Amino acid sequence: MSIIISILLLGLIILVHELGHFLAARFFKIPVSEFAIGMGPELYSYYTGRTLYSLRIIPMGGFVNIEGMEEGDEVENGFSSKSSFVRLIVLFAGVFMNFLSGYIVLLILTFSIGKVSIDGTVIGNVLKNTKSYGILQKGDEIKKIDGIKVEKWEDILNNLHKTNLDTHKVTVERGKNELELNVPMTQENDKKYLGIVPEIRKEKYNVLEGVKVAGKDFGNIFCETFKGLKMLITGKVKKEEISGPIGIVKIVGEATKVGFLNIGIILAFITINIGIFNLLPFPALDGGRILFVLLEIIGIKINKSMEEKIHMIGMAILFGIIILVTGNDILNIFK
Repeated sequence: MSIIISILLLGLIILVHELGHFLAARFFKIPVSEFAIGMGPELYSYYTGRTLYSLRIIPMGGFVNIEGMEEGDEVENGFSSKSSFVRLIVLFAGVFMNFLSGYIVLLILTFSIGKVSIDGTVIGNVLKNTKSYGILQKGDEIKKIDGIKVEKWEDILNNLHKTNLDTHKVTVERGKNELELNVPMTQENDKKYLGIVPEIRKEKYNVLEGVKVAGKDFGNIFCETFKGLKMLITGKVKKEEISGPIGIVKIVGEATKVGFLNIGIILAFITINIGIFNLLPFPALDGGRILFVLLEIIGIKINKSMEEKIHMIGMAILFGIIILVTGNDILNIFK
């Protein structure tokens, strides 16, 4: 199931990315010979007279064959015949769709989850297999710990951390009664904990609040991705911590155990990451092709044949990186 869900997620992300290029090309009347999801031999194809739509056997990757992009590919209204501005939009459209779809997923999650806040000092649940289970109850409102008044959940944590007692006197309000209970701490390795979680209050966001919160979450993912790239480039990330497609399957598998909301979060995270990755000014990526168009705009014209050779070298390097990362994923499975 994890493999199936991972394939569906990656397929959806690729579909959205390539759809961006496809729609932009169509908008500017650039002919598209093929729109493919996946790589390798065809599983299914449908030809409309203008474009071949195909589903391929390897569900990792995909492409849109926009005519006029390759050297010597001279066609009417082809990509190379368009202005720099149009080519820039077509190249950026895939990344834009990744960012847009990532934001839409975050927006859906924001309205689905709602505004979550902790309701004072009311216990939402007492964890089983802890010493406080059966003494404290769900719905108890904690008033004091060791005689010290508490008003916020943070006060409970602060009071517990101030002392290193094995048992605490906890004053709770249960129904209409106020009880003073001797509650033992549960010890695990060097850590002691009470074994309670707060009661969560949920409220619906209004439209403006939801849009702002989803935008903030998008910005956080965007910034964290760049921080990760910086750490990767500077060598602060260990080789074992880098994951590829197989690693994604493992992450998705863990997320499915928690709930489908987590899968939505992972979908948003991956699609934004892929958008940023494609925007990097590296040959063969959208960012690399955008760089050549920008150079052309400022008056630096690169020979088309030379540009294609640079992209081919970039593609070879990317395939090498994919092989290394996949090999690392396989090694991590057996550790």
